[in-house]
Amino acid sequence: MNSSICIFEDEKYLNFLPLCYSRPVFDLRCGINLLKEKVFRHFKSQNKILYCRDYLVEKVKSENPKFLVNELKGDEIIFINARLLLSSDLVREIKKEKDDIIYYSENSVAAAKISKKNLNVVFEKFPGILSFQELQLRSMKIKTNSLNYIWDLIKENGNQIVSDYYAVIKNQKNFAGRKFDGAYLINKKEIFIGEGTKIYPTVVIDASDGPVYIGKNVTILPNSAIQGPAFIGDNSIIKMKASIYHDTSIGDVCKVGGEVEGSIIHSYSNKQHDGFLGHAYLGSFVNLGADTTNSDLKNNYSKVSVMLNNKSIDTGMQFLGLIMGDHSKTGINTMFNTGTIVGFASNIFGTGFPPKYVTSFAWGTADSFETHDLQRAMKTAEIVMGRRKIEFGSIEKKLFQKIFELTEEERKSFRESKKLS
Repeated sequence: MNSSICIFEDEKYLNFLPLCYSRPVFDLRCGINLLKEKVFRHFKSQNKILYCRDYLVEKVKSENPKFLVNELKGDEIIFINARLLLSSDLVREIKKEKDDIIYYSENSVAAAKISKKNLNVVFEKFPGILSFQELQLRSMKIKTNSLNYIWDLIKENGNQIVSDYYAVIKNQKNFAGRKFDGAYLINKKEIFIGEGTKIYPTVVIDASDGPVYIGKNVTILPNSAIQGPAFIGDNSIIKMKASIYHDTSIGDVCKVGGEVEGSIIHSYSNKQHDGFLGHAYLGSFVNLGADTTNSDLKNNYSKVSVMLNNKSIDTGMQFLGLIMGDHSKTGINTMFNTGTIVGFASNIFGTGFPPKYVTSFAWGTADSFETHDLQRAMKTAEIVMGRRKIEFGSIEKKLFQKIFELTEEERKSFRESKKLS
């Protein structure tokens, strides 16, 4: 039987904005891996399918040439919700099931197993969003670890680093045993260091409280410290005197300095200088100016609320800092309150605290914003990506234009609040 595995987005992708303006939910990082990588390692023999919103298809195809994108092919397809942190128990349950079935969790489709005869009923409710409502199939309610909001990835990150660590180190050559003169590796058996990585004297890597995975060709400069659980991606640089605390994931080709705790930084982003980043989530091609700092704990120790999709939401989290979309930037000494969300391609500078929600394509200070001109935003992105040997081509240009259109109402609401001129 020709079996396929399909990872799909559902309507709750809106809860993962602004990070998911420019990527599907399954391309978010939590722990060491992207969400799609966690799923695919459970289903190695099946054909791979990614299903996403229509305007992201071209980008996803370019980044995943070996996978089918928005094409449902196979005698049988196993569907996995992109928000699902898949357990081995559920994988075994799905694999042993012989008949078509839909698995529900918290009133959402968590997974499904559907044969070819029923695939033609699976249709698009919204562009790129699969609906299973018309399928008259046997169903089962299950308990799963599902991600419901973007901050759930921050909350789960430490546990996911640990579980990913033991999954990904198999069959890899570990250079942690190599002698790094003057560096201190504590609990070395829980530290993985990839080929080509350079660790300078006086560096401390402490895996006492959880494993540390350091990728290939990473540079860790003197007087810096990394506390596990932690992940540093390939070709990244940890600057002098950096303090990387537990539950932190740093993607590929990043430059990180200062103090970072419990945070996720996507690939190609920079926080090079002093300043605190705590319980935060940064997209790609983000740059934080020197001494940019976020608060991640309220003075009264109460739970943090955020503004998302024009609604105030109680996150239930005591620690939550900054969430920032791709291509956004800050000037020096920028300060953010707890639970601040900044959209796609915004630029914030000046004194004072910006509002706790800053729209996409905003340009300005805490007191006054204007719309970040689309052409100028694209020109900046072209320069930034070019510095990393990545072309700002037609796919990126169309993506910027589409996100500018999608965020028009967002900017309108921001303007009506008199924060955008």
